[in-house]
Amino acid sequence: MTNETQNSRIPARRGRRSQARREREVAVIRHFRTVVKAIQAHSVWVERQCGVSAAQLWALWEIHAEPGLRVKDISERLSIKPATASNLLDKIEGKGLIRRDRCGPDQRVVQLFPTEKGEQLLDSAPGPAEGALLNALARLNDLKLDELAISLNALVEAFAIRGDEFAMAPIPPHVDRAD
Repeated sequence: MTNETQNSRIPARRGRRSQARREREVAVIRHFRTVVKAIQAHSVWVERQCGVSAAQLWALWEIHAEPGLRVKDISERLSIKPATASNLLDKIEGKGLIRRDRCGPDQRVVQLFPTEKGEQLLDSAPGPAEGALLNALARLNDLKLDELAISLNALVEAFAIRGDEFAMAPIPPHVDRAD
């Protein structure tokens, strides 16, 4: 591959950025890092407090709020892929916190219900059950939420990412290493 071919793959710089522009960009990066760290810290704290991950607690809370949900419903509410939701629910079920029942006219449909143990965990679990990010977004007024949605949409478009491959992937919890 020639240098000319390699260079054609690298987008041309759009001119020199001002110092003020660079400072704003760095500030945005810091804010993103703060948000991600806050989400990770909340997840670790939840797991230490009640023995389930923040995502598992959120799923359990959704099932408690509306017994009889299906895997598809949990997938949509947590904004994760159905396979990820199924794996998450397997872990919750393995801890005895939910049960799956085939009820109603269509016996193929599996519905989710909290167990007594799951209800007890929710009674003592730390909040917010739906997670730190959704809780923070819920506290924004409509104008700020709309502005954020528009700005993040523009950022995603600038990445030229296609599909929901990243949007449906959960953020892994931060793991403290005692090395």
